[in-house]
Amino acid sequence: MSNMANLPHFQKLQYTFTAHIRNPKHNPAPIDIEARRMLVYTDLFYNNVKSLLTGTYPVLSQVLPKEQWHDLVRDYFANHKATTPLFPKMPQEFLRYLESERGEQPNDPPFLYELAHYEWVELAVSIDTREIELKDIQRNGDLLNNYPVVNPLAWALAYQFPVHQISPDYQPQEPPTEATYIIVYRNFDDDVHFVHLNPISAHLFKQLQENTQKNGQQILEEMATTLQHPNPEVIIASGLQIMEEWRKRNIVLGVREDG
Repeated sequence: MSNMANLPHFQKLQYTFTAHIRNPKHNPAPIDIEARRMLVYTDLFYNNVKSLLTGTYPVLSQVLPKEQWHDLVRDYFANHKATTPLFPKMPQEFLRYLESERGEQPNDPPFLYELAHYEWVELAVSIDTREIELKDIQRNGDLLNNYPVVNPLAWALAYQFPVHQISPDYQPQEPPTEATYIIVYRNFDDDVHFVHLNPISAHLFKQLQENTQKNGQQILEEMATTLQHPNPEVIIASGLQIMEEWRKRNIVLGVREDG
């Protein structure tokens, strides 16, 4: 801080103490605290942060070399100014750091941010405080003649890389020609799952999410027209089959009878 000289001694000590904890290599420890005691604090804070991020980003922490993961977490801990003190929010803070602060680094895999985002979404869906409401929804209603209702805890995602397949044994360096579409959702048992989509089923899900006035039949007929399919009944039958599968998974909750 530029005005450190004007602060009371105890505040100077606090700033020196916390600066050393965040970045001990570049900020000296307070002179009146024993080095052994100071090391307890620096290790405790850093290890807590690293443990939380490793638990939230298990795949990312595995695909990066151990030292690179350590340096990434250390840089985040040293330089990112968090906007919340809440531990459950820290993974989102880390995602913001990757998106807008870290910048491109020569050793980073090209899928780093997308993989981190995908892993963060799984956490975000799991801790979302909303409950799945079934009021005014018929669980087993007709999906074609009525209005399908989508689970609000289902997130539609699109990535350049197949993030759901990345592992220590599979790390693509170039994105495939086709994007990866995924739904991450929480079911009635509060379990988080994902479903891989193709472009057509991804489009169907988007239409269901945004729909307020059309029944399932109308949505699928419009899709058939958009696709210029010679046999619209094929699209309707396939779309109904997909929606029924989504209903089994709790991605589609059921139907409401009127628009």
